[in-house]
Amino acid sequence: MLQDLGIEPSKIFYNLSYDELRAHELECREGEVCQNDTFAVDTGIFTGRSPKDKYFVNANPSSENIAWGSVNRACTKDTFNDNLRRAKEYLNGKKLYVMDVFCGASLDSRKKIRFITEIAWQAHFVKNMFIRPSDEELKDFKPDFTIINACKLKNEMYKHQDLNSDVFVGFDIENNIGLILGTWYGGEMKKGVFSMMNYWLPLQGKMSMHCSANVGKDGDVCLFFGLSGTGKTTLSTDANRALIGDDEHGWDDNGVFNFEGGCYAKCINLDPASEPEIYAAIKRNALLENVVITCTKEVDFCDASKTENTRVSYPIEHITNHEPSLKAGHPSNIIFLCADAFGVLPPVSKLNITQAMYYFLSGYTAKVAGTERGIKEPVATFSACFGEPFMPLAPSVYAKLLGEKIKKHNVDVYLVNTGWSGGSYGVGKRMSIKATRACINAILDGSIKNSEFYNYDVFNLAVPKSLAGVDEKLLYPIKTWENEADFIATRDKLAKMFVENFKRYGDKANEFLDASPII
Repeated sequence: MLQDLGIEPSKIFYNLSYDELRAHELECREGEVCQNDTFAVDTGIFTGRSPKDKYFVNANPSSENIAWGSVNRACTKDTFNDNLRRAKEYLNGKKLYVMDVFCGASLDSRKKIRFITEIAWQAHFVKNMFIRPSDEELKDFKPDFTIINACKLKNEMYKHQDLNSDVFVGFDIENNIGLILGTWYGGEMKKGVFSMMNYWLPLQGKMSMHCSANVGKDGDVCLFFGLSGTGKTTLSTDANRALIGDDEHGWDDNGVFNFEGGCYAKCINLDPASEPEIYAAIKRNALLENVVITCTKEVDFCDASKTENTRVSYPIEHITNHEPSLKAGHPSNIIFLCADAFGVLPPVSKLNITQAMYYFLSGYTAKVAGTERGIKEPVATFSACFGEPFMPLAPSVYAKLLGEKIKKHNVDVYLVNTGWSGGSYGVGKRMSIKATRACINAILDGSIKNSEFYNYDVFNLAVPKSLAGVDEKLLYPIKTWENEADFIATRDKLAKMFVENFKRYGDKANEFLDASPII
């Protein structure tokens, strides 16, 4: 099975069942069983992605469409092949786990992915997160792309290769191989495949998106864009709507479809009262990462001593109210989620098409603690398309596709702030899930359209004057601050950041400048 890759393991464990994986995890002492018979593991110092260690092989013509820069770093073919050779030598003679899975619920866009790991829990993670083929589908499975995960092997040659560290996450598009060295974090596998889908699909005229999605009983679809920690998983998991997926989707001529077969939810401060569906999903076959377990084998979800980025992966079937087909029609609403660390944006705003494109290209949010190595507290950032770390192509490629689809299907677009109010981070308070839910519900049931709107100064956003379930004071951010002068200064500071950030596009996005804040 792996001979074509030049790997000769002592034994292959192929597409093991959940029970078989549990037995291997226990036998190899990879973690421990905790509450609700859930398996929990630690990922060591790597509790988030390593974005500065991600590379694409620079080899035309396969890489000619990549937007090279600080996000999409280049490595030479020799560097990649050297690391691949050492990974193969390292894995030879070892017992390996092979998982063959699908990425993409749409048969027209589906990719067959093979993962090779030396750790049972990483195979478990893959089984949770991707679409699980039937036995019949596995009979003639030929991978479109293969990821080799040799996480225990550090890249000790990184200085000689002029790379960032001894972690290496690389992609050879020409030969359809991905390679992971030196990091145990499961999210590298998930986001690695996502990056490849974001390369393949737009070149076929299909939209790929860093968003969650759900569908109502009447077939109305809503997309939730946002970076990790902004609430995509929490807000799309709704007892009254079927979950299509919580993180990665495509949008083609038939509608929206999930890339994955599972969910990867943040666990920090998880509360069964406010997030009952996610809390209930933590049971056997789910996989907890970096949580603190008490002496009674219960999880202390409030303990962030290991990391703020505590996580749980689980098959989507753990969400009772999910859409079995993992796909639905065209969306009625799109919601851009941001965690405003400055505490000046209103909880909800309605965007026109020009504003929608401006805020999509801006991708303003805050990097939330733990989602990347070295991030200890929220830091304001602009991430194009609400997912720039995973977008190999130029942001304008994704923006063009999204704009065309919004116009064609007459989609309403909103900006929702799940961040801070009453002051910047460290002074103000995080928006309550209850208040954000009320904003979301008003969008989904259409009642927000019945509101009277006012123009929010400088940003020129249309904000409802009142909304059921939302403290009216929250809808007027200046009223939540103790000092109006401090608010105005901070608001103007953020507005200038938007303007400065958008200069990166030069004259390539002039058509959207009317939506820029006016300072």
